[in-house]
Amino acid sequence: MARNRRQLTPFSLSFLDIMSCGFGAAVLLFLIIKHNIDNTIPSPVNTTTPVHQSEVSLLEEEILKGKKNLVEIKNTIDEVDKEINITQGLARKITEEIEQLSSQHDDLIAMSDNTELDALKTELLKLEQQKKILEQKLDETGEASRKFSGDGDRAYVTGLKMSGKRLLILLDSSASMLDETIVNILRRRNMSEDRKRTAPKWQHTIKIVEWLSAKLPIDSQFQIYHFNIDTESLVPNSKGKWLDVKDKNKLDSAFKTLNQLTPTQGTNLEKAFIAANQLNPKPDNIYLITDGLPTLGSKAPRSTTISGADRFKLFNQAVDKLPGRTPVNILLTPIEGDPYAAIAYWRLSRATAGSFMSPSNDWP
Repeated sequence: MARNRRQLTPFSLSFLDIMSCGFGAAVLLFLIIKHNIDNTIPSPVNTTTPVHQSEVSLLEEEILKGKKNLVEIKNTIDEVDKEINITQGLARKITEEIEQLSSQHDDLIAMSDNTELDALKTELLKLEQQKKILEQKLDETGEASRKFSGDGDRAYVTGLKMSGKRLLILLDSSASMLDETIVNILRRRNMSEDRKRTAPKWQHTIKIVEWLSAKLPIDSQFQIYHFNIDTESLVPNSKGKWLDVKDKNKLDSAFKTLNQLTPTQGTNLEKAFIAANQLNPKPDNIYLITDGLPTLGSKAPRSTTISGADRFKLFNQAVDKLPGRTPVNILLTPIEGDPYAAIAYWRLSRATAGSFMSPSNDWP
C-alpha cells in the first residue's frame, strides 16, 4: 500500500533552523565585504612601491657620501688652519727681522754723523800713508835688501831657502877662485891686482854674493865673511857681530870691500867654520861659496903640495868646528884636480838639512 508523503511547507520548518540559516548568511556576507575592503585599501605600514624603494636607497647613499665628504672637508679645513698658523708665525718672524734690520740701518745712518766714524777715517788715512812709506822703502831696497839684475831674463830653480833671522855668507877668497883650471890659476896668480879682480870666475862669484844679498829678508840680520888663510868680515870692524839688513849702508860697505878684494893664498875652511861658530846667537843658515876642499888646517903644512886624501881630512876637521844644527847651503864652482869636493860638500849639505848646487857660468 502506498505510503503517503508529507508535504513540505514553510511552516513545517522549525523556527531555529530558519534563524540559523539567516545568521550564517549574514556572517558569510560580512566576510565577503571585509575581504574586499582589505584588497582595496592599502596598508599604512607598506606605503612604498619598488620604484619608490629604489629612490629611497639612492637618497640614502647620497646622504652617506655627503657625510663622508663633510668629514674630509673638515679635515682639510683643519690642515689649512694649521698651515695658516705656521704662515702667520713665519710672517711675524720676518716682520721682526725686518724691524731689526731697519733699526740697524737707522743706527748706521746715525753713525755716519758720529765722531767715531771720523776717527776711523782718520786712522785709515794714517795707515794708508804708512803703507805708502813702506812700499817706497821696499822699492828703494829691492826685493828684500838690495836690487840685483842678472843678464837676460832667466829663472833658475835653485832650491836655496833664504830664511831665518840671522844669515851668514862664507866666501872663499883664495887664489883658486881666479880660474877653473890649475894652469890658468897659476898664470893669473902672477898678474896685477886689477887683472886678478877682473877674472871671469871671480866676477861670477861676486854676482853670486850679490844675488844672495838681494834675497836676504828685510827684517833679518846678516854677516858676510871671506876666507883664505884667515877669515875676515867684508864690513870693516864688524867681525863677530850681526848686522841689520835694513841698514843699507852696511850692505853697501860690504860690496865696496868685495869689489876691492883680490883672491890670494890658500884655503883654510876650518878657520871660517870657527868664526861662524863664534857668532852669538848662532846663524840660522850658512851659505858657503867655494870651489874645492881646503888646503890648510890648524896645523902648518909640512910640504908645498897636498894630496886629495889630505884635503879630504882637512875638510872633516873643519866640519867638526861647525855650529850644531845649522843648515849649510853649498854653492860649488869646481876646479879641476879635486874629485872629492862635490861628494864631500853634497854630503855636508845633506847631513845639515841644507842644499847643494853648482851654478852655471850664466847664473845668476
